[in-house]
Amino acid sequence: MQVQSAEDTPRASVVIAVLDEAENVEAVTAETLAALEPLGPFEIVFVDDGSTDPTPDILKRLAAADPRVRLVRHDRRCGKSQAVRTGVLAARADWIATLDGDGQNDPQDVVEMLRAAWAAAGAAPLVAGVRVRRNDPRSRLVATRIANGFRQAVLQDHCPDTGCGLKVFRREDFLLLPVFEGMHRFLPALFARYGHPLINREVRHRARTAGVSKYTNLGRALVGVVDLLGVIWLTRRTHPPKRTGGA
Repeated sequence: MQVQSAEDTPRASVVIAVLDEAENVEAVTAETLAALEPLGPFEIVFVDDGSTDPTPDILKRLAAADPRVRLVRHDRRCGKSQAVRTGVLAARADWIATLDGDGQNDPQDVVEMLRAAWAAAGAAPLVAGVRVRRNDPRSRLVATRIANGFRQAVLQDHCPDTGCGLKVFRREDFLLLPVFEGMHRFLPALFARYGHPLINREVRHRARTAGVSKYTNLGRALVGVVDLLGVIWLTRRTHPPKRTGGA
């Protein structure tokens, strides 16, 4: 195992937002540490979004045992988008990868997505994970398929699976985006408005083995319609300048 101190500048920061995932975070941490080992210095930034179970205590212990693991906590539940933003703000690397904390994502995909981003000559892309074989209940698969089709038709964001938690992007570019709960599901459209290319990468998806999902199909649908209207307004009212060279 590579020896890394807290002072090493990470090449990548993996941001993982969690809420009541006490049964999963230890395995997710171990698997992520092992997967990212070949990349050189990196860090894992957990953001606990107001958990009421032992999740924070487990993460404190993991952070004390390995300087590559860090923990940031919200005093109350603020939502996944705000938790991701909190993690990005706390991150020390120029490049960010986001990963769900329920164990359904494969951290090895993070490595492949980071390499795809770094190989994009002259561009700072958004690399979006696309789950080709989802291991979720049928009701969720149907609801997601409908939502993705509607969103793509309206926004023309060219991403078939914006709900996938696996994303890779440059820190400074993400922090220019408008902040609202639900923004994590609209990153392709938002990044595109700021002139960033999109790279879709097929990723693995595993069945949840412990814990429960924090979302319902109906809840996602109702909130998603309002969010979509907001994103339409934002993209129409956002006119960033084209990037040019300079000091």
